[in-house]
Amino acid sequence: VYGTLKRGEPNHHLLTDKSNGVQKFVGLAKSVKQFPLVIASRYNIPYLLDKEGLGHNVEGEVYEVDQQMLNKLDILEDHPKYYTRREESIQLIDTGDNMSAWIYLFPRYKEHMLEYPFLTVYSNADQPADKQYVTSDDISDPEDVD
Repeated sequence: VYGTLKRGEPNHHLLTDKSNGVQKFVGLAKSVKQFPLVIASRYNIPYLLDKEGLGHNVEGEVYEVDQQMLNKLDILEDHPKYYTRREESIQLIDTGDNMSAWIYLFPRYKEHMLEYPFLTVYSNADQPADKQYVTSDDISDPEDVD
């Protein structure tokens, strides 16, 4: 996970809620391929744009999850309608080992989103007040992308 599901981020509680399924933290990792990670929409959502080769090797966290948890994550990410879940190569930061992991990419981005600052790592707390994530309870139209 690279955005609001990471430890200390607004949606991490979804991973730790045992009623959603089982998860186990594996470690910190970065994508082998480069992708643009941007903050966009009036809800300040971190989007990993499906534009391979542009951006950075994005850093995040790796979790092993059961099928029930994966289903919950697919619902959160509205896969496959909004985000697309795809297997990609990642590199564990501690060991340097490569492995495959599911990531959620945003394929329907608008071209001007490629002009936004590209992040290597997302942290809601590090964003200015006008770029803080708006929780799903406050979102009126998730289709309202910049």
